[in-house]
Amino acid sequence: MMAEDRASTVRALLDAVRAEGRTALTAPEGKVIADAYGIAVPGEELARDVDEAVACAARLGGPVVMKIVSPDILHKTDAGGVVVGVEGAADVRAAFCRIVENARGYAPQARIEGVQVQELLPQGQEVIVGAVTDPTFGKVVAFGLGGVLVEVLKDVTFRLAPVDADEALSMLESIRSAEILTGVRGREGVDRWAVAEQIRRVSELVADFPEIAEVDLNPVIATPDGAVAADIRVILSTQTPKERRRYSREEILASMRRLMQPRSVAVIGASSEAGKIGNSVMRNLVDGGFAGDIHPVNPKADDILGRKAYRSVTDVPGEVDVAVFAIPARFVASALEEVGRKRIPNAVLIPSGFAETGEHALQAEIVAIAERHGIRLLGPNIYGYYSTWQDLCATFCTPYDVKGGVALTSQSGGIGMAILGFARTTRTGVSAIVGLGNKSDLDEDDLLTWFGEDPHTECIAMHLEDLKDGRAFVEAARATVPKKPVVVLKAGRTAAGAKAAGSHTGALAGDDAVYDDILRQAGVIRAPGLKDMLEYARALPVLPAPQGDNVVIITGAGGSGVLLSDAVTDNGLSLMEIPPDLDAAFREFIPPFGAAGNPVDITGGEPPSTYEATIRLGLEDPRIHALVLGYWHTIVTPPMVFAELTARVVAEFRERGISKPVVASLAGDVEVEEACQYLFEHGVVAYPYTTERPVAVLGAKYRWARAAGLMGGGS
Repeated sequence: MMAEDRASTVRALLDAVRAEGRTALTAPEGKVIADAYGIAVPGEELARDVDEAVACAARLGGPVVMKIVSPDILHKTDAGGVVVGVEGAADVRAAFCRIVENARGYAPQARIEGVQVQELLPQGQEVIVGAVTDPTFGKVVAFGLGGVLVEVLKDVTFRLAPVDADEALSMLESIRSAEILTGVRGREGVDRWAVAEQIRRVSELVADFPEIAEVDLNPVIATPDGAVAADIRVILSTQTPKERRRYSREEILASMRRLMQPRSVAVIGASSEAGKIGNSVMRNLVDGGFAGDIHPVNPKADDILGRKAYRSVTDVPGEVDVAVFAIPARFVASALEEVGRKRIPNAVLIPSGFAETGEHALQAEIVAIAERHGIRLLGPNIYGYYSTWQDLCATFCTPYDVKGGVALTSQSGGIGMAILGFARTTRTGVSAIVGLGNKSDLDEDDLLTWFGEDPHTECIAMHLEDLKDGRAFVEAARATVPKKPVVVLKAGRTAAGAKAAGSHTGALAGDDAVYDDILRQAGVIRAPGLKDMLEYARALPVLPAPQGDNVVIITGAGGSGVLLSDAVTDNGLSLMEIPPDLDAAFREFIPPFGAAGNPVDITGGEPPSTYEATIRLGLEDPRIHALVLGYWHTIVTPPMVFAELTARVVAEFRERGISKPVVASLAGDVEVEEACQYLFEHGVVAYPYTTERPVAVLGAKYRWARAAGLMGGGS
């Protein structure tokens, strides 16, 4: 069917269903949509009485499936409204009567239009193909194992709709049970392209018709010869989501440039009184060394911290790039009007007392004022922000001045302080730390767009509880990931959205399941916890990108070698199968009671020269792509000796143009802590007392390298 014809066919059908006040389509209506979009379904007819059912079954030939057709019965099986494998006129009559009787018992008031008589599909692998409207990401297509166990197994994967043919095919590889589809125990594999085509067509359907809330093809019977949906369920939405105001990439970069690289900052609510937020913000701006103009605004003061104070922000001379608010929530709206009259493009709203406390109307009012004047809002309910390369500490928290390549954002003030403390303790250089709070306007996709272009930023790490616009975030992530890693800590793993679902797909699309797949689809590295996020952010800029999959472990302790091997597997990395010539080369440097192979166990009593020789060999051989070092504290090779020799060898090879990721696990007494810090500062990611963390960081680097297209293949 031509695209225009199919659109008009489906539009007419959906309009008719809505006109009747219905949200669920009947099976025959579902077949009209399936036929329009080329979604393969079995031959079927609607029988309005027993005689029609017998005639339909005769025309279809062979055994049939019979199903109740009622706009008021969504789950036909629950109503006893499905009979499979009916053959012969007598059985068809009996099944028709039983189905109608069961339906009336299940829902006495239900309108019954008849019974669907459908071809019985051959035996095959049952899968589910569907789509759901996610509150964050919009139209999302799903694929997984189907049938009656679908909600028990929950082996399902999600993508943003629409998907192309290749992306649809990749979904078949993304479920835990992917091997089943290729054929196991002598069974032939399914027609993978036919399954992928069902996914693609469903994704097109929901992208073309936003009012379709959910689609279920369950089960789809996949065989070596094709894939046919035994049942199609379509549910319409009851409301139209409010469109979010969108800004172009150029508009975002223009306003973010003035926010992150301001020449002039006004502090509304600045104070000379110690202990007040307005005083802390002023002190941090002044003491932090910000070279631009700092204008305190306070109608009751003439001078604050040696700066002339102004009664109103409209009295401030010249252009102002940022207005930082340090006044109570109830005064923000009127002050924001003045900021608008002054044509200041950015307002940083520190005060709380807005939507987070139930004051939604107050927050809506400031958003409306900002939109009217073209002001971008950061916050409210935040600790402020740091732009370290500008020596800008626009916050009431402690100042931070270690410049570096890591940009960190958080939705929570408490998490923001954890970020600050971690960065200070580990001497992690940061380009920015930004609080987002209620995200009344500026959010992660705005920041990601900026940090993706910022030459000072090498890695972006974001703590978030939600995304206002998942698609905008994915778009920004896809533009950023090829240039630098993006790490996300997504808080909240609940599946609250599943409770009111009208389909199997809806029930499976818990918030976290969709986030997990789509963040991966965007190339984002998802951190399992706060410390992981911070460590990834700290470590990823240190490691060079790997050029291949072969990981080799060199260890002075057999026990560490086993744990490191487990960690390599757990993080989806590949332990290299050492070829005979390389095995012989390693054996030249290790004692007879050591072990070559992989891990290479040099044993604990070896001198520094053995560590150095084996590390050199690992860096020299082009077949090895990454090294994992397991150090064991001994008197023969003390921790700092190991650290210094490792750093020296790695630096030497990098000067020669050979740059491979090297991570290290140091087991020993407290001296290993200093050794790890030294290694970190010299380009080797090293951790004391853990075999898991260094390999997890290496795994994150590999995931980014794949997503960025540096190794071929997806993430």
